[in-house]
Amino acid sequence: MRLRRAPTHLLRRAGVLRRAGLGVGLGALLTGMVAAQPTAPPAPVPTEAPPAPVAGPPEEAPPATVAAPTPLVAPPVKADEVAPAAAPKEQVAEKPVAAPIRRARYNVAVLQALDKVTAETLRFEAAVGQPVRWKGLVFTVRACERSAPDEAIDDAIVYLTIDSQPRSQPGRPTPPPREAFKGWMFASSPGLNPVEHATYDAWAISCRAAAPAPTVAAAPVRPPAAKAPEPAEPKLLELPVAKPAPPKVVTPPAPEPKAVPPEETPPATPPT
Repeated sequence: MRLRRAPTHLLRRAGVLRRAGLGVGLGALLTGMVAAQPTAPPAPVPTEAPPAPVAGPPEEAPPATVAAPTPLVAPPVKADEVAPAAAPKEQVAEKPVAAPIRRARYNVAVLQALDKVTAETLRFEAAVGQPVRWKGLVFTVRACERSAPDEAIDDAIVYLTIDSQPRSQPGRPTPPPREAFKGWMFASSPGLNPVEHATYDAWAISCRAAAPAPTVAAAPVRPPAAKAPEPAEPKLLELPVAKPAPPKVVTPPAPEPKAVPPEETPPATPPT
């Protein structure tokens, strides 16, 4: 029996249907797999917490009734059970504090002054309370002391004032004094409290006691005067100033006589 071959258009249609059937089956299979997967649960919705109840003041508990304790009675103490008290310690008497040794005071100060312009220096004595003038300076010593034995350095300390006042000139008014120094001077350290003056300088040397006054026979007692005279101001003591040496007169030497050359004699005239 001879088989007929199907027409070409039928074969093409059958291939198209076969492909379409495979596509539909594959799609259904994929849809079933997606449907078989479990779905994610929905997110929970937050809910507001109820407000906390407001706590009121705590109630006070009623006070408990406490019975007072029974007082204890201390047993009596026998005399043989008490130990004797310790003997008091011997108290050492405090040593009396020795009074500080005062410096010895004197009534005469030894000073030294310097003129910076002429390089003239002078050492002199000034009694306490007695003004002393030297050139343009007036020295007034108020106190003069020496160091006490318990001090480390043996020193002389002078408290004085120095006024700068030029000497009065006739026909001119006396210029008022100007204070150049006031304070303590130390003989061992002249530079500790120096005199600041452009022309003069001064420093302390020592302190000494004044010579005793000569004894005078006692005068007859007289009745006191009706009114005591007022104390006079201390007199200014003038110190001698070195006189300048007279200038030396230098006579110029006499000029030496100049030698005069001898005159030339005229030549002799020859005989004719």
